[in-house]
Amino acid sequence: MPDPMIAYCGPAPVPSDIWVRWNLDPLLLAMLAALALVIARGRSSDARAGWAAIALMILIFVSPLCALSSALFSARVLHHVLLVAAVAPLLALAFPLRRAISLPLAALVGTSAVILWLWHAPGPYAWGLASVPAYCLMQISLLGSAWLMWRAILAPATPSGAALIALVATIGQMGLLGALIVFAPAPLYLVHLASTAPWGLSPLADQQLAGLLMWVPAALPYLGAGLWLAWSSLRPSEPAL
Repeated sequence: MPDPMIAYCGPAPVPSDIWVRWNLDPLLLAMLAALALVIARGRSSDARAGWAAIALMILIFVSPLCALSSALFSARVLHHVLLVAAVAPLLALAFPLRRAISLPLAALVGTSAVILWLWHAPGPYAWGLASVPAYCLMQISLLGSAWLMWRAILAPATPSGAALIALVATIGQMGLLGALIVFAPAPLYLVHLASTAPWGLSPLADQQLAGLLMWVPAALPYLGAGLWLAWSSLRPSEPAL
């Protein structure tokens, strides 16, 4: 049976070779170049947000972080947190919602939450690393559902109260998932059992670190967006001339 960890990011690295483990997948680089071309031609609403999203995607998918996520579940969770809590809102700013929301915000929040929980259940998680198509489905569904949710939250037509409730609900469900991972009494993600030792972590300690990342740091972008929305709603609007 082939090693499930070589599906996309390659076999689990050790500290001595991590800095040479860049992912130069031609299809991935072509997609990033195409996105860069769209932004360079002025077809995004916020070019700075678009360039920041590309920089983060290079970190996530091209840099050695991709390979490290084959060794450590905590690196994989960091990868996913950056994808849904940083890349997704930046893409939502770069390519915002221009028409009325076609789906209720609650449905978008619920869909994003279900997809996040699904891919962090031990069985689907292992399946998502077993083949390139499964890995692509994991990444596209996580990013796509989060992007649609962030677009709706940041849309000018969305009432600030509804947007704040959506952010609080997302913080709550991510925190709960992180807490369940932290307090699990045994390792759940068996694909990492043999790859954490070179990094000085036991499988359980790696899992607990992953849960802490999802529990606390992952909430910060949502909290920041909530504070910004609350502040914006309290500021008096400028009188029309």
